[in-house]
Amino acid sequence: MAVVDDGSTDPTARVAEGFADSRISLIRQGNRGVSAARNRGIAARGSDACLFLDADDWLAPDALARLAGALAASPTAVAAIGAYTRVTSDGSAQFAPTTRCENLLERLLVRNLFANGGHLLIRRAAIDIAGGFRHDLSYGEDWEYWTRLALLGRFVPAAAGDPVLFVRERPGSAYLRMATDPACFATATDAIYGNPEIMRRFGTPRLRTLRRRAEAETAWVIGRELIRHGRLCDGWRWLGRSLRAAPLPKRIGLAGLSWAGIGPFRPYSASTGGETCKGVRISRDGVHQ
Repeated sequence: MAVVDDGSTDPTARVAEGFADSRISLIRQGNRGVSAARNRGIAARGSDACLFLDADDWLAPDALARLAGALAASPTAVAAIGAYTRVTSDGSAQFAPTTRCENLLERLLVRNLFANGGHLLIRRAAIDIAGGFRHDLSYGEDWEYWTRLALLGRFVPAAAGDPVLFVRERPGSAYLRMATDPACFATATDAIYGNPEIMRRFGTPRLRTLRRRAEAETAWVIGRELIRHGRLCDGWRWLGRSLRAAPLPKRIGLAGLSWAGIGPFRPYSASTGGETCKGVRISRDGVHQ
């Protein structure tokens, strides 16, 4: 196992050095970002598969055994995936079941189906073909990487439905800040849809349709995150944009929860009262003033 200390200011390196286990290696580098850190970990060879565990998250005790078992049982699979649970700062948990593996690449073109790399065990041979994470993407670099892996073959689910990963949700994290910025999504989307192999696999007409669906999904995520950060008016406008582009019945129903700040729209613990936004309503065709 490689622990990559990407210029941290916490005791990460000291804790890693405290383990008297030759299987654990510490790699130090100046702060260069998540893609550079993951790529340094990839370069530390010595295993047949890789899992990328972020510093804030933790694995279930049997996570690696279950994921490795799924890979061993499917020799042609690119990666094994498991369920995960999000844990908020107040200790509440939200379980996310294992992603369906059917038609995975096409579904990945619409949205990122994974919390992060902590609930995927990826075969080393597939990583050698796909290459590393892109340094030019500060957001969505994992989403873009999963599409490259999915081009290579199928993913398989780990046994049992219990989570293999626990994702710590922190209001000040980089992901949660950037998830409200449309420009961050646009850069990642351009990178994915500009992949020549994806263009060849799907063709222009089909990709045009998938990209419209991806943009509707992006608008939904931006709206949800804005609302969770207390920016209600902006959030409802983005939800409206999403519903106008893709008026899915489930999403229309969920949009009603945004007024109460419950379900997927629950405020982050660090969010304060937020905006007062009068005269805005959500209907089937979007948000109206």
